[in-house]
Amino acid sequence: MEKIEIAIGDVVRMKKPHPCGSRLWEINRVGMDIGLICQGCGHFVMLPRVKFNRLVREKLAKPQ
Repeated sequence: MEKIEIAIGDVVRMKKPHPCGSRLWEINRVGMDIGLICQGCGHFVMLPRVKFNRLVREKLAKPQ
């Protein structure tokens, strides 16, 4: 899969759902690690960029 260009505020769909059932996450931090906020319950998670690139499926929204 090719790299997806991401920015703070983008919403992405991940491969696996969060325990709350949501697959949608908002990008909160970009760098070596990616900060994500679950759109279902508001839980904050940090993922290494390599793992994020493997788990992300698509970008749904652009920052405004």
